[in-house]
Amino acid sequence: MELKDTVGKIKNVGTQRAKLLNNLGIYTVEDIIEYFPRDYEDRRSLREISDLMENTENTFSATVEKAVENVYIGKMCISRTRVYDDSGSVNVIWYNQKYIKNAIKKDCQYMFTGKFQVKNGRREVISPEFEILDKEELLNSGRIIPVYPLTKGLSQKVLRSIIKYTIDNTKNALDDFLPKSIRMKYKLCERNFAVSNIHFPESDDAFFEARKRLVFEELFMLQTALFKIKSYCDKSSSGIKIYKKRYLSDAKKLLGFELTDAQKKVVDEIMSDMSSGKIMNRLVQGDVGSGKTAVALCGAYVAIKNGFQSVLMAPTEVLAKQHYDYFSALFGKAGISVGFLSGSLKKKEKDAIYENIENGNMQMIIGTHAVIQKDVYFKNVGLVITDEQHRFGVNQRKVLSEKGENPHVLVMTATPIPRTLALILYGDLDISIIDTLPPGRQKTETLVVNTSYRKRIYTFIEKEILKGHQAYIVCPVIEENEENDMASVESYGEDIKKEFAKYNVGILHGKMKNDEKEAIMSDFAEGKTNILVSTTVIEVGVNVPNATIMLIENAERFGLSQLHQLRGRVGRSKEQSYCILVSDSKNQITKQRLMTMKRTNDGFEISETDLKLRGPGDFFGTKQHGIPPLKIANLYTDMEMLKLSQEAATEKKRKKDALDREENKFLKERLENILLPKTISI
Repeated sequence: MELKDTVGKIKNVGTQRAKLLNNLGIYTVEDIIEYFPRDYEDRRSLREISDLMENTENTFSATVEKAVENVYIGKMCISRTRVYDDSGSVNVIWYNQKYIKNAIKKDCQYMFTGKFQVKNGRREVISPEFEILDKEELLNSGRIIPVYPLTKGLSQKVLRSIIKYTIDNTKNALDDFLPKSIRMKYKLCERNFAVSNIHFPESDDAFFEARKRLVFEELFMLQTALFKIKSYCDKSSSGIKIYKKRYLSDAKKLLGFELTDAQKKVVDEIMSDMSSGKIMNRLVQGDVGSGKTAVALCGAYVAIKNGFQSVLMAPTEVLAKQHYDYFSALFGKAGISVGFLSGSLKKKEKDAIYENIENGNMQMIIGTHAVIQKDVYFKNVGLVITDEQHRFGVNQRKVLSEKGENPHVLVMTATPIPRTLALILYGDLDISIIDTLPPGRQKTETLVVNTSYRKRIYTFIEKEILKGHQAYIVCPVIEENEENDMASVESYGEDIKKEFAKYNVGILHGKMKNDEKEAIMSDFAEGKTNILVSTTVIEVGVNVPNATIMLIENAERFGLSQLHQLRGRVGRSKEQSYCILVSDSKNQITKQRLMTMKRTNDGFEISETDLKLRGPGDFFGTKQHGIPPLKIANLYTDMEMLKLSQEAATEKKRKKDALDREENKFLKERLENILLPKTISI
């Protein structure tokens, strides 16, 4: 088998199993090999039947005493038999697994792993995994067993056998793309050994060696790929000189309020960059409501007054429109023309805007990704601003920058990223942080409750509505799904409409058409709607200062950074606001995560906690950089390995170690597969 073969080429993987594997994001042989376990069970200790421990998992070897019989109680099928060893015997029972009757044979010896219990005097092992003992190698017992994330219809036992078969039949195809010099220096095992022992460890030591190699490899590839991407932005390139002295004070007056010290510091950093003669590449991080847009407006104003155009790109039309309204209101006073461009505009409107952008009549252009389409030609872009940077791919940022002659680049994000990781992912950018909120903002009070509080929550929401305020209610799914018990937005929204029959309730989700979403958001922003039931589509949305309640159902389903973003939708006025997190989860880590939300409003502390308790996920935007999500490394617990891999990647870059060398042949091929934007030249 070749690594790029589809999973259908694997033995015992038919059409149905291929679909189940696809549900897990597994499409190729390589995907199967790199579908790493999420956990392990140690089944090396075998017990005799007389020593089975009650209410715990036991692994034991036994012979089947009699043929399995299927007994039906209503629609339930109970498969049962009795097994024995030299120390005694025990009943074995499976529920709704009819195939067991033909799978287990009388007088054959099997290895069983399952929970032992004594019920009404009967000794039973419930629904154990099993495998026949005449096999050369056991996969499910007598060893350290991998545990994988699953999908309905696919068992651990089946997935283990597919993965084991695949590994055994691709060993010759697993080229070790890490150069030997790096493997020797950092004492890393070979890739074949690592892959085999991460799935089916021969010993504890073999597992740790395998994980060390694969974590290093993944982080090294991440670093090397990012170095390639970052080479787009050469800080030594000469940039447009934009001077601040004559215009910055006018920009600050235009805002109509005093900037915070943190905002002033960031504005000064931006102005210093733009007047330096080099291209500015700066990331501005700050919580929702910290005033990033005001800082961007100062930069745009000064660039425009120096004779250049400025452009701001936002990820959604709702957010772009919000920026347009804000800039128009202020720049209109200064005689600066502001244009709005999005995909939903009619052709005639777009053509008129294209013309005004090209001839320079439009000085400030705000829009969605429509601003980077091939029909858009700028006269003289001096400053390029992207909002919510993590939502854009590297190619989009590159295309926008190329609309002008080395324009300055300012990227903004309200997703707080721990500084160490920001330096890794945004190494081409200088980082500014706005770490204080404007005066007068009250801390949003956060409550963590279970569903038994729902009636009291609804009463509280009504009290806020009677005060003239509004409420958001967020659900994590869009449609009913029989595999989970979460309420869908539509059905839950209908329940809310009945509960609040006297008030106007809007329902919003991502599958609606843009104009429909716009209308619903506009009604809420204008106060026509009292309650908005929504998915996370409102995570980045319009500014509604009148909204004082954010109720989040199934809060355990969200990352802390996402919960923090959602909470940022309220608390945008001087009125006291509330965020209510509803969860029935008994999981201790989940409880710890939600109590972090209750304890602090500091986005950076929250992101650190999320990283520690939940892992990086994709909230650092690696996908958007054209980098696949991490499969085994944890950017929190593997920080030491991250430093070593960064050291190795930096050394390779410093030496300009040519990828065309024979030693780097497989490394080059691997990089070409990782770097999704194919415009990047390896």
